Amino acid sequence: MSDTPVATDQATREASGARPYGRYLEDFEVGAVYRHWPAKTVTEADDHLFCLLTMNHHPLHINDVYAAGSQQGRNVVVGPLVYSLALGMSVGDISGKAIANLATEELSHPAPVFHGDTLFCESEVLDVRPSKSKEDRGIVKVHTRVQNQEGVLVAEFKRAVLVPRRTARRERSLTCRTGRSRPERRPAQAGSGPARRPRSGRTGSAARHGGLGT
Repeated sequence: MSDTPVATDQATREASGARPYGRYLEDFEVGAVYRHWPAKTVTEADDHLFCLLTMNHHPLHINDVYAAGSQQGRNVVVGPLVYSLALGMSVGDISGKAIANLATEELSHPAPVFHGDTLFCESEVLDVRPSKSKEDRGIVKVHTRVQNQEGVLVAEFKRAVLVPRRTARRERSLTCRTGRSRPERRPAQAGSGPARRPRSGRTGSAARHGGLGT
């Protein structure tokens, strides 16, 4: 342990040898499949707490007597919990460095999940493309599938994620180390309009930049 200031940025902490969390745009390849780890066993407590937190009190999820008389004959784990767990399990491989989660599409639950089932999740990369408006980022689209311990597909969805480019991070780091800043605006050319008069007591760049940096 040392007395140096704590490193709070993700890149520095990963450089220490910690497992990388998420990926940059350049790390994704169309067709790649990530089998996420760890898996998650869904308990009765998980299901009840999620239902209470989200105010979904449907008896199929929280009432044993009601569920016993249903088509399934027992409690069914509420669907949004299954989706949330799958999304969470994929973050370390897909969106751990994401700028934003843009969209979720084609969410389906082809089979029920019951208390005690263990969920295994994997994601396939469908598309990788740079942003058309900003060079420091791009969009990744993945197809995530969720299976239980018997290999039954219980949920699947597609989502689009906005992620940074590694080259952009390097450029920002270089800028910070060299102290380079944005170039000042060029003074107005003759004939381009009336020149603004500096405020009283200010001249030169201090007037143009409002005195910042003094």
